[in-house]
Amino acid sequence: MRMGNAHLSVLEKIVGARAMEQGAEERYCHSYDATGRSYLPDVVVFPSTTSQVSRIFKFACEQKISVIPRGNGSGMTGGSLPLEGGIVLSMGRMNAIHDIDEENFTASVEPGVITGDFHRAVEKKGLFYPPDPASSSFCTLGGNIAECAGGPRAVKYGVTRNYVLGLEAVLPTGEIIHTGVQTAKGVAGYDLTRLIVGSEGTLAVVTRMTLRLIPLPEKIETLSACFSDIHQAASTVSAIIRTGIVPRCVEFLDRSSLELVKDSLGASALAPGTCALLILEVDGKKEMVATETRQLKSLCLSMGAIKVTTARNSGEAATIWKARKALSPLLYQLAPHKINEDIVVPISAIPDMVGFIEQLQRQWGLTIVSFGHAGDGNIHCNIMYDKRDEDQCRRAQKAVDALFEHTLKLGGTITGEHGVGITKKKYLTKEIGPVEIGLMRQIKHLFDPHNILNPGKIF
Repeated sequence: MRMGNAHLSVLEKIVGARAMEQGAEERYCHSYDATGRSYLPDVVVFPSTTSQVSRIFKFACEQKISVIPRGNGSGMTGGSLPLEGGIVLSMGRMNAIHDIDEENFTASVEPGVITGDFHRAVEKKGLFYPPDPASSSFCTLGGNIAECAGGPRAVKYGVTRNYVLGLEAVLPTGEIIHTGVQTAKGVAGYDLTRLIVGSEGTLAVVTRMTLRLIPLPEKIETLSACFSDIHQAASTVSAIIRTGIVPRCVEFLDRSSLELVKDSLGASALAPGTCALLILEVDGKKEMVATETRQLKSLCLSMGAIKVTTARNSGEAATIWKARKALSPLLYQLAPHKINEDIVVPISAIPDMVGFIEQLQRQWGLTIVSFGHAGDGNIHCNIMYDKRDEDQCRRAQKAVDALFEHTLKLGGTITGEHGVGITKKKYLTKEIGPVEIGLMRQIKHLFDPHNILNPGKIF
């Protein structure tokens, strides 16, 4: 349903004139995400309280108006796009860190908090929040919860769902619910918290969260291992996991990735002839970190690494990670458009998948850049193309189809972090059966009987 002046007047009474935007420029700024696709909403509202969110939903439910929750628009699959117009619920004003409990290792925060800001706030108190998506400098905790974000440290510490103890959330009907606990354990009733985490903003809008924290590691060491052969680098990942050492990060960059970030890394970071790079990080007690660092360096060299370097200080380590996190936007130097897929395969299948991606490049004549969280099998596969060229579009789509088919053949999944959104909807049935999808649809209908919350996503 498209909105008229009467609808806008009601919204203005709920949030105030200064907390809503009807102008074309502001609506356009909230019409797109990292996919580059754009759908113009009718209005953008900026609630500042749970009560306002509740009242907006009660009104929208009554009028059958779509509501699309939004953080900072860094999503990769169109999860925050207003496909049918309606109300974009921009959560940026709900950005308070209410409490960091140093005794109980928890924090109470609102969804608009920037992830990187939260990292710094808890680390000042000697605490640690491990989820660390590449967009942590601008993505929000609410968006992280919607997508169940992970990042490089997931290999050791897990993903967002592992750190969410409880939620305050608003249902599409306007009801306010409280899920989960504020304690280390809690099994009373169904786990609604874990159901909402990763639901891509289709079941409820989170307005407050209780997050689990852990002690800040005493020591961190960052290593970079250069390989002249991409398959050796891929095989090394499996070898590392088999040793029993659990690094907090095992990142993989292929040749095309390195070409983009070599200047950021510095001339001395890469050995001549480097075709692949592993970024390894270990943390914990000083003695243990020193031992594991030596073991990893020895293992990488035994697997064919031509150079293994340990960052001499936190500044050098920060340079490495800054280069890694800058990779995604730098891809546009290779082509004007990209299809970014975040497949996951069993760790033992990484060499197979790396070889298959090379085959795809040859078969379809497109540059495909691979990097990502190899320690848990999560490879970001970026198919570079020009969507204004019909033939390139056709070849890119064929490459995606083949990529997903091979991923599932290896026992993997079509998305590890980015979610389904709108870009992967047609592939969902290849991974999930009709009975399971039927159950998911029923859950969606139970939470959102009028289908007003983020419609058109996932299914």
